[in-house]
Amino acid sequence: MGVAGFPTSSDIYLEIDGKKVAVVQSYAAKTSKTSQTVEAFGEEEPVATIPGQRTHIIELTRLYATDEAVRDGLDFHALSDFSLVICKPDRKIIYSGCQWQDISETGALGAMVVEKITVVAARRIETSV
Repeated sequence: MGVAGFPTSSDIYLEIDGKKVAVVQSYAAKTSKTSQTVEAFGEEEPVATIPGQRTHIIELTRLYATDEAVRDGLDFHALSDFSLVICKPDRKIIYSGCQWQDISETGALGAMVVEKITVVAARRIETSV
């Protein structure tokens, strides 16, 4: 874990089939939910709300492919159905069923570093450590 409980890039990583393929410097996550209101005839306000599906969107900054993934020919654009693992001092958050939505690259050709990837995840699981 990072020094004094601060996450380091080894605490945030992408995983495919249980194998770490890239470490991530930082992230920003947003979960939203589509909810509907239930209206009743003659009532001024809704009588209830019904929770809808959740959407998890995570923006990852500075991704570095692991040495093993580079040897295996990792292509960030070919990533599909991967997991994002975030290790915090007291818990672990796993976003699974991930697909990338946007990829921004800067830097030298052939470098296995990506500046930003926006990820959409199907599921979010939080466990205590």
